[in-house]
Amino acid sequence: MRENPLKDKSFSFALKIVLLTQNLQNSKKEFVLSRQLLKSGTSIGAMIREAEFGQSKADFISKYSIALKEANETEYWLELLNAAEYIDESTFNDLKNKNSELIAMLVSSIKTSKEKIK
Repeated sequence: MRENPLKDKSFSFALKIVLLTQNLQNSKKEFVLSRQLLKSGTSIGAMIREAEFGQSKADFISKYSIALKEANETEYWLELLNAAEYIDESTFNDLKNKNSELIAMLVSSIKTSKEKIK
């Protein structure tokens, strides 16, 4: 099976989100926002994995589009946690940059896939 950088990066990102969530819940006793972040941040990779075995090109595009929505939502929760000073600027910048990279890769993949079905 060929290498899939998007799959690898989304898994690595999800792991960082899990660890951040654990830290927020254990040290800051913050449960509501961190839970939302956990859901959206780990869903990105899950949808990318689902797309691997999509039933059609349209299904593949749909799954990637959902992953893109989840990445956008993740950015919102990261911004909110940063503004509320639950996470420091360094953590925020690192995760925001990684999330932005996932967004760019998803947009590119969706665009390429749509062009192939025309």
